[in-house]
Amino acid sequence: MGNEESTPIDDSVPSRTLSSRSIEGLAEHIKNGSAQRIVVMTGAGISTSAGIPDFRSPGTGLYANLARLNLPYAEAVFNISYFRENPEPFYTLAHELYPGKFRPTITHSFIYLLQKKGLLLKLFTQNIDCLEREAGVTDENIIEAHGSFARQSCIDCKLPYSADELKKHIDEKTIPRCHDCKGLVKPEIVFFGEALPPAFFQSRDLPGEADLAIVMGTSLTVQPFASLPMLVRESTPRVLINNDRAGDLGSRADDVLLLGDCDAGVRKLAAACGWLEELEELWKATAPKTADQIAKSDEPLKDKNEVLQDEIDQLTKEVDETLNLAKWHEATVRQELAARAEPAPSTKSNDQQTSLKTDEETESTSGLKEDASQPQNDSVDHLQDSEKPKM
Repeated sequence: MGNEESTPIDDSVPSRTLSSRSIEGLAEHIKNGSAQRIVVMTGAGISTSAGIPDFRSPGTGLYANLARLNLPYAEAVFNISYFRENPEPFYTLAHELYPGKFRPTITHSFIYLLQKKGLLLKLFTQNIDCLEREAGVTDENIIEAHGSFARQSCIDCKLPYSADELKKHIDEKTIPRCHDCKGLVKPEIVFFGEALPPAFFQSRDLPGEADLAIVMGTSLTVQPFASLPMLVRESTPRVLINNDRAGDLGSRADDVLLLGDCDAGVRKLAAACGWLEELEELWKATAPKTADQIAKSDEPLKDKNEVLQDEIDQLTKEVDETLNLAKWHEATVRQELAARAEPAPSTKSNDQQTSLKTDEETESTSGLKEDASQPQNDSVDHLQDSEKPKM
């Protein structure tokens, strides 16, 4: 139930609640005030553009890339029995996925925009990454069906554990233990073998109270979350923003399918509602603020090609600076070697001065000095060549 694809509704069947089964009809439903209690349901697909892999995509999903952890099977990293025996693989993964390392996507900001406009009844999410929170969605508006990194506790006595202490352990790649019973501590992510949080079951009636349901970035394959869209009333419009059809979405008269990238889909919906500029501003505010970024906070966000060009320009600048430094070093070495090559003043003994009496002997001696100085200059030139930096 919930993960099977039903037959899409025929195009000839008219919509009942919406003026049309389209993004324009959906936007009209929102703008005219008919959608005041919106339920949003999300999965890993809304976070992939943030750099967080989903779980099940062949080749690129999280489970497909866990061989390095030497697990008996990929899902063991989230198995409570395996965690009790060997918590290290989970904490290795937690070091990579811990909140604060990823920026919310514009889809997360869209959910926050719904909250800001007073339209969000509840967000149901399967994600554990806390990016909704990072975008601004408040705790009371979120049901994290599979838990998240937002809270942590002992797996035995259930005593809450400090978030700051857990982060320190994750940063240091050490295993936290309960201060009371010495049991293992983990974030309150729902592992295989654990029950879903009570808040999920206490809120399952909310989809039936909604006047619009938005489902994004999920294949609706994991129960009981997968059945949530089916709890929406038949007369309530549902929209699916996802790469592919999922569940029974598309089988009702007021189902709207926006198939494709989630970020592109919410931009289209926001534009149809007249919210796109406001949405882009909210997403811009989620950009990480380093000292340099704070100084440039008024600059517009750059796309991937612009960022790549900036990196190329910076690399070119660094190469130029390196070449200039090499030229300066070569000139300095030449100056030092030239200074060493100048003949030192000759101090002759009294016996030598006595032996140089005649002009002929003096000229002969002078000639010897000039002949002797030439090999010395050749030697300096050779030394200079050997000292030149190799480019």
